[in-house]
Amino acid sequence: MAVSLTESAAKQIKKQLKKRGKGLGLKLGVKQSGCSGYAYTIDYADDLNESDKIFEIFDVKVIVAATDFEFIDGIELDYRKEGINEAFQFNNPNVKGTCGCGESFSV
Repeated sequence: MAVSLTESAAKQIKKQLKKRGKGLGLKLGVKQSGCSGYAYTIDYADDLNESDKIFEIFDVKVIVAATDFEFIDGIELDYRKEGINEAFQFNNPNVKGTCGCGESFSV
């Protein structure tokens, strides 16, 4: 499968990379965290590893480490503004449950 972005998410990533002044794209991953098991990580990608998976959507690169891919394969990354709140939203078909606070998930 793959990783996908909404147009809104792509625009936000481009904006942040431009503001930063450098970067190949967005590094999307997971880490062990919280009461459910895993949490998403987002960072800038300045270099690539041989095993990284690269997805280019709306002229934006999303880089995923091969070790994280099984947890986020099929994910759609969205960016939403609701009132004064704005944030990335993760629509992950692999998620089987989330914790009460929404900070972590299980697969």
